[in-house]
This record gives sequence, C-alpha cells and structure tokens, in this order.
Amino acid sequence: MNHFGYQDGTLSAEDVSLATLAERVGTPFYCYSRATLERHYKVFAGALPKDSLVAFSVKANGNLAVLKTLALLGAGADVVSGGELAKALAAGIPAAKIVFSGVGKTREEMHQALTAGIYQFNVESEQELLALDEVARELNKRAPITLRINPDVDAKTHAKITTGTAETKFGIPFAHARAAYVQAAALRNVEIVGIDVHIGSQLTELEPFEAAFTKVAELARTLRLDGHSITRLDLGGGLGVPYENNNMPPPDPVAYGKVVARATEGLGCRLVFEPGRLIAANAGVLVSKVLYVKRGDAKTFLILDAGMNDLIRPAMYEAHHEIVAVTEPVPGVERVTYDVVGPVCETSDLFAAARALPELKSGDLVAILSAGAYGATMSSTYNARPPAPEVLVSGAEWAIVRPRLRHDDLIAQDKLPGWLSK
Repeated sequence: MNHFGYQDGTLSAEDVSLATLAERVGTPFYCYSRATLERHYKVFAGALPKDSLVAFSVKANGNLAVLKTLALLGAGADVVSGGELAKALAAGIPAAKIVFSGVGKTREEMHQALTAGIYQFNVESEQELLALDEVARELNKRAPITLRINPDVDAKTHAKITTGTAETKFGIPFAHARAAYVQAAALRNVEIVGIDVHIGSQLTELEPFEAAFTKVAELARTLRLDGHSITRLDLGGGLGVPYENNNMPPPDPVAYGKVVARATEGLGCRLVFEPGRLIAANAGVLVSKVLYVKRGDAKTFLILDAGMNDLIRPAMYEAHHEIVAVTEPVPGVERVTYDVVGPVCETSDLFAAARALPELKSGDLVAILSAGAYGATMSSTYNARPPAPEVLVSGAEWAIVRPRLRHDDLIAQDKLPGWLSK
C-alpha cells in the first residue's frame, strides 16, 4: 500500500496535489510520501523476530529527510561508503546502529567508521580484513566484524543485482569460510561478532532466502564448534516490491519473517536486516511533463522532460515502472501506444516501450511510479542536465528536501587551470 492516489481528479501524494507541486517546484521532480515510508518500515520491522536491527540501505535513497524519517522510527543504516556514513550520522542515526558493507572500503573510510564507533563492519575479503586490522591497531581500537559469506545461491533475479553466486565479486566463498574465520581470530584488532550474507536485490520468491539462511545457520553452528563467538547474523536485504500491476506480487514481509524465524530458530543470534527498495521504492514517484508527441512511421513517441540521467533503472536494468497521467483519465478512455522517452541523446533513454496510456499532449503531466529507490541516488548530470529536485510530503504539508541545481551551479563545479584562464 502507498499513499498516492487520485483526489478531485488529480494524482496526489497524501493530501498534496502533484499538479500543484509541479507548478511550484517545476518538472521533473521526485516526490516522497512520509506516510508510505513509515508504513513500509513498520510492516517490515513488525514481521521480524524481536530485537532485530533494521538498517535501511542508504544506497537506495540517501536523502537526509528520508533518513531522518526512518531514524525517528528507530531505523539504523547500512552504508557502503564514507559519504553514506556521513549522511546517516547527519540524519541522526546513531553510529551504534550503522553497519558498513561493500567490497572496496578504503583505509580512510575504515578510519572514519572506527572513529564514529559503528555497530559492525561486513568484511568482504581476506585482504580487507588485514587492512581493517591495521587501521584499528593504529587507532588502538578493535573493529567489530562479520565476514560476508557467499553461499552460492541463485537469487533468481536480474543478473546485475544478483550478489550471492560464485561468479559475483561479493563475499568470501562458502568453502573458504572456516579458514577465513581462523585468520580473523588470529588478528588482535578485530573482534568476530557474526556472519553476513546478502544474495541479491528485488527477489520475488522466498526459496532463495530460505536456502541461503539455512546454509548460514549451519555455518554458525559449525563456527561455534570451532570456538568462534557468533552472536549476530546479518541477513541482508533484497525482498522485492511490486513494480507492475499484476496478480503475482512478491512475498509479503510476514511470510519472509516466517522463513527467517524457521531458519534461525535456536541460534540465539541478534539479526540484522538491510532493506532499501522495500521501504522506499513505492514511497516515491518521478513527476515529469510531456514536451512533445512525435509520430513516426513505426512508433509514436511521448517525449518527457525527465531523462535517463534522472532515472536510469529502465536503461540499466530494463526495469519496469508503471506510468500514469497526473490528471485522472475518464473511465474507459481509449488508450494510445507510446514509447515513453526522455531528451537525453541516447537511444537507451527509454522509460517504457509500447506502453498503452491515455492520449496525452504537450504540457500534460505524468508520474513514473515506484521511483523512490535507486532513482535520485543513481541520478547524474549527463548532458549537463541538473538532477531532479526532491520533495517530501507529510499530510497536507510539503517541503523541497533537495533543491534543483542551476546551470551556474554545475558550471561552478569545474575549474579552469591557470594556463587557460589568461
């Protein structure tokens, strides 16, 4: 469930008309619903075993207002860079609720995280383990660690967001896990606290989760017999969301929670989860204006003022996003088949191919749905296009939570060397 719907003939976010926002903010823009963020967090957290840490994946949506909304509910953060760590802390998420993931942590980032006093590092390789031990020794600290173990389980999702098979760059191979924990135990400035696993994103079936979690639970028992203290299991994120209006939605969090409880029963570990998409995707839309309707010999193109620099998921992942008119269509209205495209100078700047929509004209507004995750965070300034601003709605109130950059702002980021300034 989300809090976007038609009111008085216009698509609204909670009690705010998207058409009104378009007039005030300009297009394109992202709009997030506070009520939806809160509801999704509460439903997910409520389905998990007690005392679980829900560490929101900052890479999904790093806006400070979004992070603060979740922090007020008790959320932690899963970060994959020093910048994301700084954002999480700035949003008021306690360091003791932050986990640091990612395959390429730099020594500077390790220093930053150790100084902040984060909850744990999810270590991805033996070399990273040695580097973290050295940085912790320099700071006279012990780094709390889990080792991310790759269980070689196919997540049955898109190849570019599968992370738990042997062919990906993520984690330590399952067969090497015991040796890696022996290596970690010999280091004086790291403290083993648990195991980490994350098999991918946008999973629509529970079986891969159950297979991975069962393997990790068995490994936990084995490692305890080896003498290691395993008190936490970080089970990652990845539960999918319904991007399409069809009759086969992803499993709900309650069913997911039952899989977790069954796989981890009797271990007595604190569980950590890293949802991102599940919380934020359907809490956000990208609102855009129709620039032109171009009728070619083979297709009719709906050209929007939003481009792949604003929302790259369709170009990168062939991702499906529902697209709706902001003005409510008359029931039974005839539909036109469009290729919905942006202005970026790339053929891949395509939001939807052969999409049936109510007939639209220049100046009409559309909303690209389920854009709250991996939308703004993956945006760029390609074609020297300022990224879309972001708006947060709360009931009848709204605020711009990331302003639109001006062309002068983009130009000011570049510096001419002295020999070109004469």
